[in-house]
Amino acid sequence: MTTATYSLTKINTRNLSLGAIGGLAGGAPFGIMMAMMGMMPMIGMLIRVEDATVGWVVHLVISAVTGALYGHFAPAFSQTWKSATIAGVVYGVIWWVLGALILMPAMLGMTQMIFVIGQTQWLSLMGHIVYTVIMALVFKVLIDRGG
Repeated sequence: MTTATYSLTKINTRNLSLGAIGGLAGGAPFGIMMAMMGMMPMIGMLIRVEDATVGWVVHLVISAVTGALYGHFAPAFSQTWKSATIAGVVYGVIWWVLGALILMPAMLGMTQMIFVIGQTQWLSLMGHIVYTVIMALVFKVLIDRGG
């Protein structure tokens, strides 16, 4: 049985922390996938530094923050392995649309690429889903163990 709770008015810092840990756990393999595709310098450009190492730092910060957000909103969806997996997939699709299809092109001044979907974007969707499913399952393990 889980002790995770969700509240619109109260921030549960334990859930935020466990979500961030899950985010880092999922962000590492996603980062490796992006590094293999040569994407890390472009991730660094989100803070105007075209460098792979900076890209890794930016990516891991984003992974931890999105994981923490998951930790805040997802405890109700993390009651079973099945529901945690489904929540992870849904969360991955949401962040793919928000991040890869809207925010990243907009922040890089590539507004003509917003909502453009080609091979790179499909690979990005796969990476986002891998990231968020791992994140959701790690979060569930940590919640079930009492964090």
